Amino acid sequence: MQTVPKWYWIASILALVWALAGCFAYWSQVSMTADDLAQLPPEQAAVWAMMPKWVVGAYAVAVWAALAGTLGLLLRKSWARPALLVSLFGIVVQFGWTFFATPLLASQGAGAAAFPLFILLAGMAMLALARHAAARGWLN
Repeated sequence: MQTVPKWYWIASILALVWALAGCFAYWSQVSMTADDLAQLPPEQAAVWAMMPKWVVGAYAVAVWAALAGTLGLLLRKSWARPALLVSLFGIVVQFGWTFFATPLLASQGAGAAAFPLFILLAGMAMLALARHAAARGWLN
């Protein structure tokens, strides 16, 4: 098996930390109580309250597939790439609904899209890492 450069391990560990943060954010959201929701800004609470189950499902797919994919990167497994592709699909579905089916952008402005855009770019970067690793023969 081919030796991989040190930067690959660093990038994979950072990706794993990012994926774990996403899983924590997901768990924090789905385990919110009514009191927790009441403490959010009204616009955010309204969006979370109206979020359909299929969007919550897309969120779950996004974070848990990212966790699987980043573990795959660390284990140097070829299934990391499809897992990260599935994660990216979940991100697009989740934020597609959030920005096109809710009044979030109208109420909070374009700045509300900054962090979700960063999440999308991070998902794309993790997939690019997996593709690069696969092309170099680092994944089996």
